[in-house]
Amino acid sequence: MGLSQLALSIAESPTLKLNEEARVLRARGEAVINLGIGEPKNKTPEAALTAAAAVLGLGDVKYSPTAGTPGLKRAIIRYTEANYGRTVAPANVIVSSGAKQSLFNLLYALLDPQDEVVLLAPYWVSYPEITRMCRGVAVTVTAADGGFRPGLGEVERALTDRTRVVLCNSPNNPSGVMYDDGFLRGLVGLCERRDIWLVMDDIYHQLVFDGRRATPAWSFTDRDVESTRVVLVNGVAKTYGMTGFRIGWTVASRALVAVMTNIQGQTTTCSSTVLQAGAEGALNGDQAVVATLRDAMQANRDLVLEGLAAIPGVTCTRPDGTFYCLPDLRAHDPDSMRLSEFLLRKALVVTVPGREFGMEGHLRISYAGARADLVEALARLKWALDPAAPREIQIGQRRCVRDW
Repeated sequence: MGLSQLALSIAESPTLKLNEEARVLRARGEAVINLGIGEPKNKTPEAALTAAAAVLGLGDVKYSPTAGTPGLKRAIIRYTEANYGRTVAPANVIVSSGAKQSLFNLLYALLDPQDEVVLLAPYWVSYPEITRMCRGVAVTVTAADGGFRPGLGEVERALTDRTRVVLCNSPNNPSGVMYDDGFLRGLVGLCERRDIWLVMDDIYHQLVFDGRRATPAWSFTDRDVESTRVVLVNGVAKTYGMTGFRIGWTVASRALVAVMTNIQGQTTTCSSTVLQAGAEGALNGDQAVVATLRDAMQANRDLVLEGLAAIPGVTCTRPDGTFYCLPDLRAHDPDSMRLSEFLLRKALVVTVPGREFGMEGHLRISYAGARADLVEALARLKWALDPAAPREIQIGQRRCVRDW
């Protein structure tokens, strides 16, 4: 008995693979530093812990409604009003087990076999694989200038009669860049004229630096939630540093949410009531935790940019938000997979190859971790990449000598 060709075609998540390699190295006593995972080191907000504990304390943890608990839906509606300036109904919201499941449910609901999803490079590593799992075809738009912001004309030229979705993440994982208002306005108008769904992955929309704000795509349409082609995906993982809670949501028309609810009802049934309570607590609790996390990530960004600038042959576009940057290391090795493996082997630093994001020659670096780890990792990267660096370096209990 064989396995399906579709299943065999799905690539392993490179970030999860690298995280496992890092775990194995640590278990062996190696002083590995993981710059591959997008997971802040903050503590879970107290309001989230208290709310989740209250549900556990009742001892009555059962199924929730497939589309989410009423309390969490109310919290999401308030969040949407506060951050997007739109009032929606409970029937416009579906809660899923993470924003990743939200995206899967969306594409499963929107695509027929061989329908096309336009991705703006650089893109999140899971977008092409989720598209393939939903029997769609990923079409990548790469900026002609080699930068991180494709132009509207480049997007329009990628559209065909089979295009059903444009998937946009701003600020962007992996580069941290944010698309400007002019581009988003044009993108919304283009999609609504062409009757194409514009899925906005807004998971980082509050982690924007330098006093700036991410303008919601909904700002550029006069249509209401029932008629617009703009769909919002969000969650608590990044804004609140609650990655392990696995709670995300979609805000869309009632008709689309109803179809997504049927899909979810036949897969996961519902998200955990305990974790939904925690997400509700975070959304209703003290929002100062968001500003605290944002400030810490901005400080980490500045530290990493300074450290990368000190390494000869490395250039890096300044991130507007998130907790990632995507430095260009083609001067050292144009093969990002080979370079990432070299840095893990020689410097015990985990990075993610840029080719996984549609940007070969770059490496994604997450600065979500502890500041001390970032300082140490940057020192190791400089040692591994700078020909003028000392021949020897101490890494944990290992004395490393340059042999390249």
